[in-house]
Amino acid sequence: MTTDTTETPKTEKRAHSRHTVHVGSANTLASAANVELPKPAPVAPKPAEVPAAAAPAEGFQQQRPFGRPGFSRPAFVRQPLPPDAKWGIAHIYSSKNDTIITITDLSGAETIAIGSGGMVVKNDREEGGPYAAMQAAIRAADKAKERGILAIHVRVRAPGGHGSKTPGSGAQAAIRALSRSGIKIGKIEDVTPLPTDTTKRPGGKRGRRV
Repeated sequence: MTTDTTETPKTEKRAHSRHTVHVGSANTLASAANVELPKPAPVAPKPAEVPAAAAPAEGFQQQRPFGRPGFSRPAFVRQPLPPDAKWGIAHIYSSKNDTIITITDLSGAETIAIGSGGMVVKNDREEGGPYAAMQAAIRAADKAKERGILAIHVRVRAPGGHGSKTPGSGAQAAIRALSRSGIKIGKIEDVTPLPTDTTKRPGGKRGRRV
């Protein structure tokens, strides 16, 4: 019996090694080659970008802080009065039923303009409200400016006597409207007549019979 002496070739396994090539920086390569590289020019720092502020409107100046941090509103600058400005007095009678604004000269003898809540609203219940007082004050202010009045002192009056001692809701609205109409406000005083020993209310001992 013959024996096959030929050996079967063994499969050779070759490991393929992956060579990683590390490329150095330019300075490393230059130092290895003893070559001096030119130094880069210094880069100037970039200035911080400042947002362009909006142009202020006419009659306004720089922003001032208001309310929460980061919020601001423009500050209104009122134009100064000329030295020969004409002054007047605004008499404001304010009750719960009506508001009457009368603008006179400083002596109080000459009436320059007048306005009331009943002149601008139709319903009786609205005559003493803030809206009627504001519209009446604007109407009186326009007439006063046509006559040359640029500044006024304000005298506020409630019914007084045996009536209410505090002005109605139209008093503050009238003063605001006079100020916003462009007229300078000087003094504001309360001239409500207050009795020293009260006055007798109408109606008699048993009250008003309906």
